[in-house]
Amino acid sequence: MTVQPGGTVQPGGTVQPGEAGQPSGTVQPGETGQPGGTVQPGGTGQAGEAGQAGGTDRAPAGRAAEADPQARVMTIPNALSVARLAGLPVFLWLVLGPRTRTADTWAVILLVAAAASDWLDGKIARALNQQSRLGQLLDPAADRLYIVATIVALAIRAIIPWWLVGLLAARELLLGVALARLRSRGYGPLQVSFVGKAATACLYYAFPLLLLGAHAGTFSQIARIVGWAMAIWGTALYWCAAGLYLVQARSLLAGARSDRGNGPP
Repeated sequence: MTVQPGGTVQPGGTVQPGEAGQPSGTVQPGETGQPGGTVQPGGTGQAGEAGQAGGTDRAPAGRAAEADPQARVMTIPNALSVARLAGLPVFLWLVLGPRTRTADTWAVILLVAAAASDWLDGKIARALNQQSRLGQLLDPAADRLYIVATIVALAIRAIIPWWLVGLLAARELLLGVALARLRSRGYGPLQVSFVGKAATACLYYAFPLLLLGAHAGTFSQIARIVGWAMAIWGTALYWCAAGLYLVQARSLLAGARSDRGNGPP
């Protein structure tokens, strides 16, 4: 070991002149036994140091907090839901515009494609783990908008009576009030139930068949009969699903009141 004048002893090495006793010098790796990094004047620890008392640690960029997966927007299921919504004006034009068998057939094809995308986006979301809060809003919103647009268009063409429109609209109004009450208490949208999906599927079958049944011919007559059967079942299940949602909402609101009652005064 060699000691230079004015220096300090480095284990196993040499000390260069002027290193010790510098009031604002830097300590190089290995001099004081600190693994890796330098101590800057004022005691601010740089990344890679052993933590110095009073220092400020800077987390590396790789340790940044990951985004919430439920907050994702750009996902395949969300894209399918947006595409489904984009087809709604086209559907309305086909039903209310030409009012021919060809236009009605294309409208039915569009409804079938919307129903297929509704099934597909759920499968993709589960398979690729792409569930998101936006998807939980878009998916049922697209379903309801298609149903509302379809029944209003069919009622305008006198294919279905307006009382059926009122029955389905009353269900939506009731659920809207319940959801608004939940939102005011800080709750998000309710989980879509299997009964609700089944009701939507029945109505998706019913209204295209009723639309095809609006024309003359044997096929149209069969489509009209089957369509009305599906419409009745779909409406009944639609209200059953509403009852399940209301029970779920009541349970959440009751739990919130219980929590407030057990809280500190």
